Amino acid sequence: MSLHGKRKEIYKYEAPWTVYAMNWSVRPDKRFRLALGSFVEEYNNKVQLVGLEEESSEFICRNTFDHPYPTTKLMWIPDTKGVYPDLLATSGDYLRIWRVSDTETRLECLLNNNKNSDFCAPLTSFDWNEVDPNLLGTSSIDTTCTIWGLETGQVLGRVNLVSGHVKTQLIAHDKEVYDIAFSRAGGGRDMFASVGADGSVRMFDLRHLEHSTIIYEDPQHHPLLRLCWNKQDPNYLATMAMDGMEVVILDVRVPCTPVARLNNHRACVNGIAWAPHSSCHICTAADDHQALIWDIQQMPRAIEDPILAYTAEGEINNVQWASTQPDWIAICYNNCLEILRV
Repeated sequence: MSLHGKRKEIYKYEAPWTVYAMNWSVRPDKRFRLALGSFVEEYNNKVQLVGLEEESSEFICRNTFDHPYPTTKLMWIPDTKGVYPDLLATSGDYLRIWRVSDTETRLECLLNNNKNSDFCAPLTSFDWNEVDPNLLGTSSIDTTCTIWGLETGQVLGRVNLVSGHVKTQLIAHDKEVYDIAFSRAGGGRDMFASVGADGSVRMFDLRHLEHSTIIYEDPQHHPLLRLCWNKQDPNYLATMAMDGMEVVILDVRVPCTPVARLNNHRACVNGIAWAPHSSCHICTAADDHQALIWDIQQMPRAIEDPILAYTAEGEINNVQWASTQPDWIAICYNNCLEILRV
């Protein structure tokens, strides 16, 4: 990544704690806004909303609010036109939907599946459906995935305008489910996949939940931690195993056989992000301090080397490619957020 040119290519923000969860806002009027979640091994954690002041080239913390336990994931509503309320979702012990205003962030609703018990099985991840922002899916260590329906009403004073209900809950895996992601295939509303501790990638269709398709199983049955759909070609997805140094690219039309393996990292991979604007570029980030961008155009021929490499000052634990600004990637390591122009 060239660090020259008229404008800065890297902007850095230092949080008061280790950063783990991170996500770009997609609202057109909030270009360089990100949400960051703390990773503190105790009950009291934080979420910060930060924005880049383009005049001063500095990140400013706009808002900090408390969050019980570290956020396993956070995500802004995928509303690129700005027609919905400005919402942020977080997962941890529960799925929470927050409403963000210029002055404060307030909890709109807390979605809890176990109405009849105080016990909650922690949520490992979730995804917010881009085609229908009233749908979210959560994955849990209790082997289930839950699809939630949201209702966003009109603003009436201080009344919470967002509520949610369980649309469907299914046992998705034999063990803990670690990630869930909606696919853009078939209209982008009904198909989703999940990965988990049983080492499998499974695909579901909300219209036919009586069966799922196993797309891939890790040969050593290592748990699979992350899954990420190609943003432009819904046939491809990427996944990675716990403590694994490679990212596996799968083609749903050819189940069980990876079409590519990206294995230049020298320590375990923690994050995967597909380019929003190109079907053949993907970024991987790992404990070896490296964020690597790959061109997978020549699949199924082996992909030997990344086309770009960036070395951070610490183990990178998350990477996010800005969907509305495809020339920017965000990474976080230690207590730092960096955005890089690619």
